[in-house]
Amino acid sequence: MIMELMKLKEIQQTFHKELDAIYGIDEVNSFFYLLIEAFCDFSRMKLALDPGKTITKAEEETIANAMQRLKEEEPIQYILGETEFYGLPFKVNENTLIPRPETEELVSLVLQNIKNQKQNSKTYKILDIGTGSGCIAISLAKNVPNAKVYALDVSAKAIEKAKENAALNNVEVVFIEADILNVCHPELVSGSNDFDIIVSNPPYVRNLEKQEMKPNVLNNEPHLALFVADDNPLQFYEAITSFALDYLKPKGELYFEINEYLGAAMIALLEENNFEDIALKQDIFGKDRMLKGVKINDC
Repeated sequence: MIMELMKLKEIQQTFHKELDAIYGIDEVNSFFYLLIEAFCDFSRMKLALDPGKTITKAEEETIANAMQRLKEEEPIQYILGETEFYGLPFKVNENTLIPRPETEELVSLVLQNIKNQKQNSKTYKILDIGTGSGCIAISLAKNVPNAKVYALDVSAKAIEKAKENAALNNVEVVFIEADILNVCHPELVSGSNDFDIIVSNPPYVRNLEKQEMKPNVLNNEPHLALFVADDNPLQFYEAITSFALDYLKPKGELYFEINEYLGAAMIALLEENNFEDIALKQDIFGKDRMLKGVKINDC
């Protein structure tokens, strides 16, 4: 008996029937084309030219499984196992946050300030704290000539994925498994590792803000990398700032991605710790999202 193969156009109709109420027509179309490109090696353009295209039963099952995961509001990036950040490919899974556009803006801020210094021959020593997928560290390593980049995370599984991403993007990053709340790693605290730049996108979403988050984030992305206690929302920023006082070079720069509601508190934190040239930056949506400070010269 000959099994009838399913047409991609028929599957697309099923996607809309099952998912439009959750995501809307345009986003469902985007998901569908991403999935057939990834799993069937068939592009949107090819489908327009060949609307009768059929796929194998194995491909059909893979697409159906992906549709069910979307129905359960799992992020498309986890289903595909990859995403793009700062023009580079990154593998992601449930152990890593999905890189956000606002974090690309943080990377752009760091790179623009390096460019403005016009020290093309300088070897920068950079530390990314809470690296996750490695998106910040790897993007900086890719774009800063002669940079020596370190990246720290408390999660061994996140570091495993970050190492995979460094290899994927052909950059060298020193990955360190450590807890910034209790740093005792010799590669970080030795006197030879004074950093020019420390950058971090630490957990900053307060539990009270969970209600503002979409289910696909709340139910899938690692809470360890997202949330902080309502009564101590600056816990990680305080620890990182204290670390930066000891391990940034004089005039070294500290960069943070921050909670949009805590800009004033973050400015106060850096002022209290004798940072200067403090600048609060807004993202493309006008939200207070990035903070930069410069370590005052040692006396």
